[in-house]
Amino acid sequence: MFRRLTAGAALLAAAALGLAGPASAADAPLRDLADARGIYLGTAVTGGKLTGAYADTAAAQFDSVTPGNEMKWGSVEPVRGQFSWTGADRVVDFAEAHGQRVRGHTLVWHSQLPSWVSNGTWTPDALRTVMTDHVTTEVSRYKGRIDHWDVVNEPLNEDGTLRQSVFGATLGESYIGDAFRAARAADPAAELYLNDYSTDGLGAKSDGMYALVERLLAQGVPVDGVGFQAHLILGQVPSTLEANLRRFADLGVDVAITELDIRMTLPATDAKLAQQKADYAAVTRACLAVTRCAGLTVWGFTDSDSWIPDFFPGQGAATPYDENLNPKPAYAGIAEALAPVTPPGPAGCTAAYTVQSQWGGGFTGQVTVRNTGTAPLTGWKVVWEYPAGQRVTQAWNATVTQTGTAVTAANLSYNGTVPAGGSATFGFNASWTGANPPPAVLTCT
Repeated sequence: MFRRLTAGAALLAAAALGLAGPASAADAPLRDLADARGIYLGTAVTGGKLTGAYADTAAAQFDSVTPGNEMKWGSVEPVRGQFSWTGADRVVDFAEAHGQRVRGHTLVWHSQLPSWVSNGTWTPDALRTVMTDHVTTEVSRYKGRIDHWDVVNEPLNEDGTLRQSVFGATLGESYIGDAFRAARAADPAAELYLNDYSTDGLGAKSDGMYALVERLLAQGVPVDGVGFQAHLILGQVPSTLEANLRRFADLGVDVAITELDIRMTLPATDAKLAQQKADYAAVTRACLAVTRCAGLTVWGFTDSDSWIPDFFPGQGAATPYDENLNPKPAYAGIAEALAPVTPPGPAGCTAAYTVQSQWGGGFTGQVTVRNTGTAPLTGWKVVWEYPAGQRVTQAWNATVTQTGTAVTAANLSYNGTVPAGGSATFGFNASWTGANPPPAVLTCT
């Protein structure tokens, strides 16, 4: 499903792994790092821009795409009963050509509605029919091709009460259940989400969303997940984000970060970019910490395609890439949070895995063994599982064996003793086909 970086996209990613200085062009794409950790890493895209370097980067780095506007009601059904699928088809076709999933956004929303809906005079029955017909038509068209749907978007006010949109005012809360049931009937395999902003941390609005989800589930409404948009301000990642995601997951639904960006007052400075790096890492770690967090989507991966400057004058630089498609420190924050985690061994032994260089069909890897304990190591062994069929062909500074996908590396006579606080490094050459994601976990003993 995953493809490796093209040469151009790899060079774009090269500068991303620190605040200054280039990294190796063979650093694993974000999509591979995320896959190894069991989540997806997506981006919103603009269909008309899916060419050239923009398309290359979107394809290389992300394993899920969300159409920014192309699937909204005003885009696909501007006139009642007359549908335009060109933009939506472009995004779905692009995703399928690059082994990506699609997050459908969005079926029922109070904004970007065609005027015939928002300004119509409706009886409850008439509006319900119009809404469910629209949901059925759109979901049916893409049946089997959409992984997640944002079925209802932004249904709540800031205090957690129901927004009095044309739907809320005419139909009350029942419109939410009706929309979900219509979507489930049209595509039983798609994951159906309720999505909103300012629900990321504990508070009145997230409490309202929690109570709403409880009610919907009690009514048998097929809510599979809850999306947290996470349009955040620099330095203000909610300290309760992880706890909030977990309480929703405990209801028996999946959760996802669906529209992440972290805006700052311009101009960007090194200090602000460093804080943004830490903030992106914190959000990524919060998702990883919750078993039912399905994934994370950035709302546009480049500042040239961000909505922030138009809505928040004087603010911007909110995405992981700058306007010239150069990765920012935020990219590195995501990558570092997604890096394989090695629990300390019984003697304080840890191991870190990196790809030093990569070429068609092969790569050179390196593992650094560290002694985080207080006593010397008198021998070490590192074990990992390859997720994509990679095969070790040569090794140095360790005895490396492989059985199936399982790899075991043991010290040689001259580097088995590692003092407290010290390290030992070994390397290897290996082959790969199709993808080269890193192992999810290394075990060091």
